[in-house]
Amino acid sequence: MATQRFTALLHRALPVLSLLMSAGAAHAAPVYWTDWTGTDSDPGPGFIGQGTITTSTSTVGVTYTNAAGVGFYQSSGGTDYWIPRTPVGNSPYTSAQVDNPPPDSDIIALQFAGNQTLTFSQAIVNPVFAFVSLNGNGYAFLNQDFDILSFGAGLGQPAPGNNSCGYWGCGGVTKEVVDLGNGNIEYRLIGTGEPHGSIRFTGTFDTLTWRSLTNEFWNGFTVGVQGTADEEPPPPTEVPLPATWLLFAVGSAGMMAVRRARKTPR
Repeated sequence: MATQRFTALLHRALPVLSLLMSAGAAHAAPVYWTDWTGTDSDPGPGFIGQGTITTSTSTVGVTYTNAAGVGFYQSSGGTDYWIPRTPVGNSPYTSAQVDNPPPDSDIIALQFAGNQTLTFSQAIVNPVFAFVSLNGNGYAFLNQDFDILSFGAGLGQPAPGNNSCGYWGCGGVTKEVVDLGNGNIEYRLIGTGEPHGSIRFTGTFDTLTWRSLTNEFWNGFTVGVQGTADEEPPPPTEVPLPATWLLFAVGSAGMMAVRRARKTPR
């Protein structure tokens, strides 16, 4: 009889427990992607592009500079190289850390080896760097480590490459760490095949500098953030307190039911 009472109580509690656990589980923070605008504002052979990032509370100015120039720049219209976007969970650019891919066709396409810099008008948090067609090339970030979040190697592959292929096909990326001496380390993103994906830098930044390792026409990128330094999201909670409390309550109720049954005269 006690077992039946406990089973009935558990059946009533399980739907609530499931709801609480799913509500409290960790999930990705939305990424606010750059809206690239205008045209090249460098009067010489280099390139300067401007954009804005609009978060839930702030507008951040973004400036991209490249003394060698770029392959091309799309700030309005043109071919959308950030597809496929649906289903969102299979996009080459989404992951457990990134909810949403770049929303439109804005892209900066690179062509030349050399240094380049992103500058933000205020400190931003956890910048996400999305790339297209990094085949036969790579990016080297000086003294700035990153995490590979996702890339499109085809469904059924191990994470983080278990996403749909990108506009130009499938490929993979790896991270190489190169000690340059004198306390300087390069963290290199190396592509093989036709990789499309995203990486993330953890922390607070007002600039981000890297170099393209080779000449190659073309590979493209854009950048997004998960907030500014003034609105940094709290860390996710993996085990919600309400669900833990409910497990304790269910167990306690079951023990009480067993005790009452033992005290009941037969």
